[in-house]
Amino acid sequence: MAANTLNILKPSVNNLTARIFVRAAELDFEEVDVWGKTTTPEYLEKYPAHLTPMLEEEGLPSGSLGESCAIMAYLCNKHGLDQFYPADPGRRAMVDNAMFYLIGTFYPLVTRATYPVLGFPQYPGEVATSEADEDMKAKAQQDAEAALAEPLDVFRAFFLDGKPFIGGDSPSIADMRLAATLEFLRAIDYDFPAWAEEYMSAMETALGEAYSEPAGDVRGYVEQAKSQSV
Repeated sequence: MAANTLNILKPSVNNLTARIFVRAAELDFEEVDVWGKTTTPEYLEKYPAHLTPMLEEEGLPSGSLGESCAIMAYLCNKHGLDQFYPADPGRRAMVDNAMFYLIGTFYPLVTRATYPVLGFPQYPGEVATSEADEDMKAKAQQDAEAALAEPLDVFRAFFLDGKPFIGGDSPSIADMRLAATLEFLRAIDYDFPAWAEEYMSAMETALGEAYSEPAGDVRGYVEQAKSQSV
């Protein structure tokens, strides 16, 4: 039996983040695709938030842990993986800052811009889930796409600041979260700045099959969703 069980949905950016990480870290893990099963009594008993990814491990206080960034940080702390999550307090703070900024500011715009094409449900309270007409929903999607440029450039100017990766010379867990998120922008044929294309290429080169193998699931889903939305 594997030391870690990672419950996943293959087309998800959040899941892609954790899937890349466990491969890059060469951890002993088992992946379980829980498509259509996250609201079953069995799953809810393990993790009432009914989200993925969800890590199951005996060493956890409740036996399970959710949220990709929390999972990666926990496993880095447990296994001493300083190459992905620096031990130096200042460098670690920048990695945390990058992940929190992505989750709180950048990712909500990504969901509004891409989820309509990908066929994923939007969050309650969004224009896309309201009784607004289709023109308003389309405008909200377009406004979100237009707003992506500013926070995206923050990663270039502040978090990368001339370095190849947020982690410095090699990818950190914040880089895995950012690269996985950028994969979803392919769904809307987003016009990436040159630095972002170079960054994504550098991430895949640095991590190799640990990146490209799980990313293949997301890329396949994105292409399928795009073909169906035409």
